[in-house]
Amino acid sequence: MIKPEERRNAHQFILLEMAVKSLQNDYDKLGDLKMSKVYISIVDDLLKQLRTDYYNKKRMLANQKIEVVKWIHVDQYFSDVVLKTPGEDVELRYAKQALKTQVEDLIFGYLNK
Repeated sequence: MIKPEERRNAHQFILLEMAVKSLQNDYDKLGDLKMSKVYISIVDDLLKQLRTDYYNKKRMLANQKIEVVKWIHVDQYFSDVVLKTPGEDVELRYAKQALKTQVEDLIFGYLNK
């Protein structure tokens, strides 16, 4: 059984992980833009902040003995995330569009700091 606070921490970790992966995937394409130096500098700073929070959240989950084991593609709208917790594994279902929106909101939040 996963506690509500642990579930929130896992959710935040998932959002941070997706934000980092998304920005890393887009990073190579920034070199093709006319003002690439500006965009690369912004994304570098953003990735640094996100990675710091990502690793801190990962350590916190590890202290709680919680680990994201795998992602399972359900269909075009949903994915499941399997979490290993003390006692039993937990499967959480996420709507892909909702995750995408939350990741975008997270990134905007970091940019507006």
